[in-house]
Formats: sequence, C-alpha cells, structure tokens
Amino acid sequence: MNSWKFFVALLVLLLGAFIIGMAVGPTFISLDKSLRTLLGSSDGSIQERILLDVRLPRVLLGLLVGWVLALSGGVMQGVFRNPLADPYVLGIASGASAGAAATIALGLDGFPFALPAGAFLGAWIVVLLVYRIGGSSHFRFDNYALILTGVALAALFSAVTSFFIFTAQSEDLRKIVFWLMGGLGAPRWNYIEPLLFVALLGTILLLPFSRDLNALALGEPMARHLGVNPETLKKGLLLIVTLMTASAVSVAGTIGFVGLIIPHAMRLIVGPDHRVLLFASALAGASFLVLCDTAARTVWAPTELPVGIITALWGAPFFLYLLGRSRRAMMPQGGLSS
Repeated sequence: MNSWKFFVALLVLLLGAFIIGMAVGPTFISLDKSLRTLLGSSDGSIQERILLDVRLPRVLLGLLVGWVLALSGGVMQGVFRNPLADPYVLGIASGASAGAAATIALGLDGFPFALPAGAFLGAWIVVLLVYRIGGSSHFRFDNYALILTGVALAALFSAVTSFFIFTAQSEDLRKIVFWLMGGLGAPRWNYIEPLLFVALLGTILLLPFSRDLNALALGEPMARHLGVNPETLKKGLLLIVTLMTASAVSVAGTIGFVGLIIPHAMRLIVGPDHRVLLFASALAGASFLVLCDTAARTVWAPTELPVGIITALWGAPFFLYLLGRSRRAMMPQGGLSS
C-alpha cells in the first residue's frame, strides 16, 4: 500500500473522529453549529458551552491519550520483538492504579493535580523497581528479566490497589473503580497542556529511532553488527515510553488494549518498517480512542460508560485472534508423521 495515501486516509479519519466527537453525544449538536463555534462564532447558547467547556477538552484529551498509548505500544512491540507487548507490560498500569487508589482513599484527590500526581508517582515507582532489578548484574537488563519483573511487581501493586478498594468508603470506592476502568469523563484544560507537551516531546524523541528499531527487529547480534547498541537503545526507549505512558494513565486511568491492537493492526496494513508504523499507529490510536469515547457516552445515555469498557470489547476479541494466529504460525506444517 502507498504510504502517503494511507497517511492521508488516516488524517481524514482523525478529522472525522474529531468532528463526530464534537457533534455526537447525549445532546446532538449539528455539524454546522459545531464548526461555527470552533471558528469563533459566539451566540452564548447552551450548545456553545457544551462544545467549548465539555466536548472540546474531552476530544482533545482522547486524541492525546490515544496517540500516546498507540505510539508507546508500537515502540514496546519493537523493543521486545513481540506483537503482544503493550505500554503496560512493565507494570505501569498497576503502579498508577495503586497510586491513584491511595490518593483517593487518603482523601487527597480534592487537591489540584493530586490524583494525576499520585498515579504518575505510582507508575514511576514500579518502573524504577523494574529497571533496578532488570538492570542488576544477575539479570543483565534483558527482555525476559524486564517482563518477569514487571509481572511480579504488577501483581504486588494490584494487591495494594485491592487493599484500598476493600477499605474504601462507598463514594471513594466508586471513584477508584471508575478510575481503574479508564475514562475521559472529567477533562480539564490544565491536564491537556502538560500531556500535549509530553506527547510532542516523546514523539520527537522516538521517531528518529525508527531505523534502530528496524535493526533491533533482526535480533540483537545483527543490530550490533549494524552499529546499534541494543542495551543503550532499550534503556533510552523504555525511559521515554515510561514517561509518556505514565502521563497518559495519570489523567485518563488505565485504558486497555489501545497500545496493543492499534500498532499490531497497523503492522498488518503498512508492514514492520517502524519509520511508517510508529506514526501510523499514533494517528490511528488517536482516532480510535475518540470514537470509542463517543460510543461510551452515547450508547447508554444518559449514563456514561467508562471508555475502557468499549476498548476492551473491541480489544479482547482481537487479542484472542492474535493469540490464535501466533499459535497457528508456530505449529509444524504437514501434520504428524507415523
């Protein structure tokens, strides 16, 4: 497929997702009204306030979170050379969940930025522990050490989250559970600006390493032969991805499957070249999350579903498909011989 034509299609999809996200909701607002309001026409109507104060920050937050998670997932799959890897593979989600649950349970979530700060801190504690153990002389910072350490720490911090859920009061319990499911229901402009900075900075830093990821896909010995230091590359990329993922999770909760299914779907379409794959994943992830969030606030209106439920309804079947496809690829050809 022609890469430029596909990127144009993704940009059109992104624009369409933005327009749909602005217009569709419990209160439908016409496309004409949405465009005139965005272009600066003001009439002081309730629809205008809904567009500017509720939907616009929500759609922008969805674009940024989807962009960050899908781009991070593409990098993670390249670093670990595994299409089933995602941005949470090192336990970031569990750490962020424990940090957010602790913030809510301790009654600190009423302070400005307290909840995202608690989630961000929890995510970084997990990752620093993973790096400390995975980078020890015993484990040598290899893929298996990182993944196994991440799984173990994810279980530990999930237990911490479960403790706070068990001891929380009813209102705090509702907040924790809704946060764990992931959602864009309470967007704030002061959350969007820092995430925009992180998304832009992370994208600028990651894209130049596309060629190095292509070399790493050939195996670490071949990557060294091509002049790439796999250890240094993995440390740098994982550090950037951790910053991006922790930032996204800190403002939107643990939204699953975006960083798994989008990069893999783009790989099936555009191929494994990370120079094309990473940017395509970011664009598709932004559109996907906005459309899922639009569905989350309309299919059960006036009740709003956590967007993590919608992404899971799409992602879980696709994940099972990937597992089945990987298993068939590993099966010997020609059947059993007698």
